[in-house]
Amino acid sequence: MIALSPKLAIDSDRLDRRIAKLARIGNLANGGVCRLAFSEEDIQARQLVRTWMQEAGMSVRNDAAGNMIGTYAGTEALASLATGSHIDTVPVGGRYDGCLGVLAGIEVARVLQENQMRLRHNFEVIVFSDEENSVIGCKAIAGNAPTDPEKYRRKDGTSIQTCLERVGGDWEKLHTAQRDRHDIAAFIELHVEQGGVLESLDKAIGVVTGIVGQYRFKVTILGRPNHAGTTPMSMRKDALLAASQLIIAINRLATETEGEQVATVGNLTVLPNATNVVPAHVEMSIDLRDLSEENLQYLIARIEKEAEAIAQHTGTEIAIAQKLHILPTPAHPPIMEAIAISCQELKLSYTYLPSRAGHDAQEIGRFTNMGMIFVPSRAGISHSQDEYTSPEQCAQGANVLLRTLLAIDRSYK
Repeated sequence: MIALSPKLAIDSDRLDRRIAKLARIGNLANGGVCRLAFSEEDIQARQLVRTWMQEAGMSVRNDAAGNMIGTYAGTEALASLATGSHIDTVPVGGRYDGCLGVLAGIEVARVLQENQMRLRHNFEVIVFSDEENSVIGCKAIAGNAPTDPEKYRRKDGTSIQTCLERVGGDWEKLHTAQRDRHDIAAFIELHVEQGGVLESLDKAIGVVTGIVGQYRFKVTILGRPNHAGTTPMSMRKDALLAASQLIIAINRLATETEGEQVATVGNLTVLPNATNVVPAHVEMSIDLRDLSEENLQYLIARIEKEAEAIAQHTGTEIAIAQKLHILPTPAHPPIMEAIAISCQELKLSYTYLPSRAGHDAQEIGRFTNMGMIFVPSRAGISHSQDEYTSPEQCAQGANVLLRTLLAIDRSYK
């Protein structure tokens, strides 16, 4: 059995150097990183990460979904303990989103190798494919990937078949990427918070309680176009006025309802969009997120009721159509406890919080035990060249990951 030695720690300088070196692949003039999934930059980055995995004593394979999986062999025939994240970015991203989780996982393997230690379980580090767009990698492992190839076609027209072939995957064998809890006993993802909660509370670590569920809706509001100068206020059917009232109602409901939900109207299209015409047609979006599916359902019902009242009052027609539904994924309480205990042992402050952004862990948590560790993002900024998490904060998160994995290895059968 592995003792949890207080001296066992990741190499902070090596982790920082590797974060910087990986960021040079796809680096932009403004300091950001552009490393889109399946691009030449993505392929080059994968080759570098594969080398680091192999140097840490891991065997490396690609599955049919293009996930790259490094395995550090354990001593017993048990389901794997896994970690990982992604190395693809948004068009103008930062160097920490996703990459920290992958490189910290490799650091864990390297520390075990350098100390001639083995876990009881096989230890896996997974580089999930295309997290920033189709999330095909984690969905395929969870068995939830859509099977229509057209759903994955890139903006430039490239097919998913071609994309997967570039990174060692195989669309025709996509089903073979599926795993279950007999393969993976637990999955723990380290990630930058991508928000400002930890920084605002001056906490070093976030123990994630779960990844929120999400609903998206398209709202269509129909009024009547008319001359803005000659139409009395009492005779108008103003679609934009109705939209404005609905936006205020959505914000009020999200603010006043007990819970941690968030609601956003982030897109608005107005027609005919002319200065001297009463707006006749508005399309707008609604984005709802919360860890409680019950609370989300309650909010939806309240929003629909408000929309009915607003339509009647303004003389308009309001239709709400669901476009997306992602179920929430709660974290596994024993993993949360192990993360918290690791923080206590390392004398790191921590707090509990949900993840309001999606992660690969959300899909993996649908079939096995899942946990997440957050480290602060300066000013809450992510998906930007200004994304920053200090080397000390990265190392703290990686050390919590290391100790949590060691603890889980002791307790899991």
